[in-house]
Amino acid sequence: MKNLQPNIEVGVLFAPEFSFQLEGPFRLRASGEIYEGKGHASYHNGAFRILINNREISAELPVELEPVDYEKSSFELKDVVIGINFHWERKEDQRFKGTLRIIREEGHLTAVNRLPLEDYLVSVISSEMSATSSPQLLRAHAVISRSWLIAQKEKEQKLKETGNYETVMESPGERIKWYDREDHLNFDVCADDHCQRYQGITRASTKEVEAAIADTFGEVLVYNNTICDARFSKACGGISELFENVWEPVNHPYLTKVIDNDVPPEGYKLDLKDEEAARAWITGNPAAFCNTHDKEVLSQVLNDYDQETADFYRWKVTLTQEKVRELLKKKVNLDLGEILDMVPIERGESGRLIRLKIVGTEGELTIGKELEIRKALSESHLYSSAFIVEKEGEEGRVPSSFTLIGAGWGHGVGLCQIGAAVMGAKGYSYQEILKHYFRGAQLEKRY
Repeated sequence: MKNLQPNIEVGVLFAPEFSFQLEGPFRLRASGEIYEGKGHASYHNGAFRILINNREISAELPVELEPVDYEKSSFELKDVVIGINFHWERKEDQRFKGTLRIIREEGHLTAVNRLPLEDYLVSVISSEMSATSSPQLLRAHAVISRSWLIAQKEKEQKLKETGNYETVMESPGERIKWYDREDHLNFDVCADDHCQRYQGITRASTKEVEAAIADTFGEVLVYNNTICDARFSKACGGISELFENVWEPVNHPYLTKVIDNDVPPEGYKLDLKDEEAARAWITGNPAAFCNTHDKEVLSQVLNDYDQETADFYRWKVTLTQEKVRELLKKKVNLDLGEILDMVPIERGESGRLIRLKIVGTEGELTIGKELEIRKALSESHLYSSAFIVEKEGEEGRVPSSFTLIGAGWGHGVGLCQIGAAVMGAKGYSYQEILKHYFRGAQLEKRY
């Protein structure tokens, strides 16, 4: 049964050159030669070089170095960038099991790790959250991570059959763009938050993580006999968002509006597409599973660098006029003169902005979807696009600054990681957690 699990390929490092360490013997697939020790790969001016133990070896791209003994051997990649474009971006050395594949992509090298899917999941669960999380949360995350990955592989196959995938819709006065993983054409997924965090065997795993993977081995979420594109984010902010409001305009009934509570919070209108209701919700403090300050629960979901973020359920950011203009130009190539207003045009079920009109002294443009809005107004990413805008400055004059008051962390679609951690702490089973966030989906063992 175990032999039926698929292998997957993960793009880990992207650079003109990088260093690596082969711990244990690795076989160069093209020649059958065995290598071990320090390595360096580079691609400059159209020329590829690979050195192992300071000796250049004869090899052409793509290069594949396979472990002679999968269980005993590993390789380390130096200075892998994690948290790409996020506020906690940094570099770290990372260790991996499986095959090291080196390919060329648009003038740089990409280090790809090929390994069995279930071993990949052990790392994802330990990278996306603490390896000491509650057993039910670990099992829920194992199922959605497995489901999402297999769904992406199936989606990739369809894309190859149907052709191009469009992610930008432009019309006069409007530019709508979304970001998914379709730009990864040469491997299955990347290793960062753009896909799922994967840091090899760098993040210490536990027997609990391994048990969660083993207990759910081959188990996926299914809707109408199709494996679910099971999404997740850090904190939905109280209500989850629809898939089509974040990515391509395709409806997935199991990725629907979910109130992140066992009962609807009192005192709020829950049609957050309405501006007045959204303002009251975002500036309020409604009860929700993900509305928690329990450090023990939060430590299950937030790794050390994530805990640098203190406010995630409700947050506030102030940007000066100069900073807004600088960000718009730098992040989305938009120069509208002095910024007069930011006008909500369309919100989703969670209050997240899908379309936001930027009004300046030299023009106006409506931008979307949620990640484009988050990119446009932050050096990294705003925590979410569920925000209202308050202007500061003298009335009738150009605003001196804008304060964004917001809710949630991430796109808000599917499982809410902090909410799920709270549910696990409250005694909900992983099946109940999945049923809460993925309405109408069923659990099924596929291998």
